[in-house]
Amino acid sequence: MFQNLSEKLERAFKTLKGRATISDINVAQTMKEIRKALISADVDYKTAKSFTDKVREKAIGQKVLTSIEPGQLLTKIMKDELAELMGSQSSDIQIERGLTKILVAGLQGSGKTTFSGKLALFLKNNKKLKPLLVACDVYRPAAIDQLEILSKQVNADFYCERDNKDPVTISKNAIKFSKTNNNNLIIIDTAGRISIDQEMMKEIGEIKKAVSPSETLFVVDAMTGQDAVNTAKNFNEVLDFDGVVLTKLDGDTRGGAALTIRSVVNKPIKFIGTSEKMEGLDVFYPDRMASRILGMGDVISLVERAQQQFDEDEARKIQKKIAKNKFGFDDFYKQIQQIKKMGSMKDLVGMIPGVGKNIKDMDIDDDAFKSIEAIINSMTPKERSNPEILNGSRRKRIAVGSGNSVSEVNKLIKQFSQMSKMMKMMQGGGKNRVMDMFNNQMQRR
Repeated sequence: MFQNLSEKLERAFKTLKGRATISDINVAQTMKEIRKALISADVDYKTAKSFTDKVREKAIGQKVLTSIEPGQLLTKIMKDELAELMGSQSSDIQIERGLTKILVAGLQGSGKTTFSGKLALFLKNNKKLKPLLVACDVYRPAAIDQLEILSKQVNADFYCERDNKDPVTISKNAIKFSKTNNNNLIIIDTAGRISIDQEMMKEIGEIKKAVSPSETLFVVDAMTGQDAVNTAKNFNEVLDFDGVVLTKLDGDTRGGAALTIRSVVNKPIKFIGTSEKMEGLDVFYPDRMASRILGMGDVISLVERAQQQFDEDEARKIQKKIAKNKFGFDDFYKQIQQIKKMGSMKDLVGMIPGVGKNIKDMDIDDDAFKSIEAIINSMTPKERSNPEILNGSRRKRIAVGSGNSVSEVNKLIKQFSQMSKMMKMMQGGGKNRVMDMFNNQMQRR
């Protein structure tokens, strides 16, 4: 996410390395490099110039504390201004008493249908709502099928009228259905359109008028860069939408859309798509995104993602099993699935401060757990529950069944055993013993 921009900004800051103050002379070159970095990230020239002028104005003449280098001070100013450019604060979605109606609009291929499914899951988990997904794309039969499949994946109710070609009528009927079906959230997925298609634009305007949505969200493919900004501007003139959703942000290394769309349409970015997984939807926080762009990580979002997947009841069960030495490979497998739901591995690692720039050239495979899962799945239920019975012949069979070598199986079992012992020691005041073990290991090296 924003890899190219982050690298270029880092190079720009190096011009201030070793300086005692930020002066008119040394800041001019830095601002020039920052402006070039923003333009190459698909930020329009006017926005890039206005941004660097503001940063320059705040930076010039500021004295640097003994503990702070000029580059660090400029990074702080940059972070504040980037957050301001993207909206300063997060913007909550409007939830109403009774029935919350959300209208989803956007271009063809922007990811509207997938986003609708993700939003249903997000609001179901975080707001405890009962969603109804409504298929109003009457021009593309596959869109109806796709939304139906997604509704099953996220365990949401689904409504469509396959023989009806009037999306206005469908949306009205869906609202009636939601009241009898006890849904308190309705998400209307509309047909993809192009901004110059006046008929299609008129149609979605009529849908909005008919349903009076609590929120109208405009979905934009972040990969389209500045084109996304221009499209948002055209749509806003017709729809006057409430917020923007940036999809496919995990594949965008430029970041132009995220940086400029707020200033152009004066509407907040409410959500960002961070992965293809249904859990890959985050609330947009401008300050956190600014931190990530500047290579400062985003620990808060990382912790929140972990908490979303954290099952307290399951955690208590695992604690009891650990205490009784009953923690098995089945439990380990469940933990792996929770980690996988948090998003792409590279994205997660990039949230750790100082790590992002170190992994930019690394290929971190999302299938990193694949061989581990294969080994566990090749075990019998008895073996997963009782790892101590895994003798040589069993390990050989597991290796053949999982497509791994015996040494790989042995390695996993050894690591699992060490982890289980560590978890056992961490319970019941064993933290000091763990530290003693660690110190002893360090002394031997």
